[in-house]
Amino acid sequence: MLVLTRKIGEKLIIGNEIEVQILSISGDQVKIGIKAPASISIHRHEVYEAIQAANVAAAGAKTPDAQMLKRLNRRIIKKEEQ
Repeated sequence: MLVLTRKIGEKLIIGNEIEVQILSISGDQVKIGIKAPASISIHRHEVYEAIQAANVAAAGAKTPDAQMLKRLNRRIIKKEEQ
């Protein structure tokens, strides 16, 4: 991990497109500003972890197979005929 010391108003450049600026420091909190292309997603770590967990859960969700869809379609048709 690269560790840098920055003062308010100073910036970091990541690659050629991402700029990080220290906006303010208050107690143990640092406010940063990030400029990056819209194609790059930027998340707080806890939000990123929640997104990853949701993706894993969604990937494990059972999707209906062809037979189940056929049975469901038959039931719908029967109800419509009644």
